[in-house]
Amino acid sequence: MFKDGKYEVGFGLGPSFFLGDLGGTYGPGKPFIQDINFPLTKLAKGIYFNAYPKEWLGFRIAVNHSYLEGDDNLINPKGGEEVFRYNRNLYFQSQVFEAYLAAEFYPTVFTERYSGLKGKLRPYGLIGVGVFRFNPKGYYYSNPNDPNTKQLVELKPLRLEGQGMAEYPKNKEYSLVQPEIPIGIGFKYYIKENCFIGMEILHRKTFTDYIDDVSKDYVDPINFQNYLSAADVPIAIQLHNREPLRGLTRPYVGTIRGNPKEMDSYFSFILRFAWRLNWNNGFGSGALKSIKCPS
Repeated sequence: MFKDGKYEVGFGLGPSFFLGDLGGTYGPGKPFIQDINFPLTKLAKGIYFNAYPKEWLGFRIAVNHSYLEGDDNLINPKGGEEVFRYNRNLYFQSQVFEAYLAAEFYPTVFTERYSGLKGKLRPYGLIGVGVFRFNPKGYYYSNPNDPNTKQLVELKPLRLEGQGMAEYPKNKEYSLVQPEIPIGIGFKYYIKENCFIGMEILHRKTFTDYIDDVSKDYVDPINFQNYLSAADVPIAIQLHNREPLRGLTRPYVGTIRGNPKEMDSYFSFILRFAWRLNWNNGFGSGALKSIKCPS
């Protein structure tokens, strides 16, 4: 098993970032890194296994763990559209576990002038399919005037946007396990024939707007008593609308809480380390001789 250098094992770690309804910078929402809150940077880490049927093509199986967080309170309001998000004052955090299968493509392999790997820099792109599990949580304050009374609670069971309620038939309950499409670019630098270090940017396109438990409109809090326990009703009332904690009491039922037109996503910058297995036995050491320039 693993006798010919076609296989690789490795691990990676680096910062991860959430892109969704919560948080952001000034003005309207912006794409990708323009709208992230760097104070909420979290650590992602994972392991993976690669198989290389060809040197220019790899298939990766990966398992990762990371944290995601979004907080309207971090916004610096300057009088633009960000004021709405700041006043909304919502917050979430979630662990994320993911597993995916991806194909990697190494276009520069065809221009390499010698066999072997040591000293080579290989850029690549990848795309795949996977699943991830999340579980959004937020802070409830039993005494809003005392920060020491906060407790972390799961948001999905509270149905904060009327999910599964007869009064809101279009607001369906969501699953905590969702599909994703990982898309990324990166590079490898081989410090030895069988060992490399590298950097990778990996974005996850998802098909849910509920990673942060925020998507649609504010619901009427009177309905919580029909679906939740007596202990959970005051928690749901506070967490579905945290504007009163800002001192705001505007009419809000039926107004926008999130933007359902844009799905949530997340991405990471990963520093990677990996080893080829049995590189010197066959495939590895002579893999590129067929494209080596003649002497």
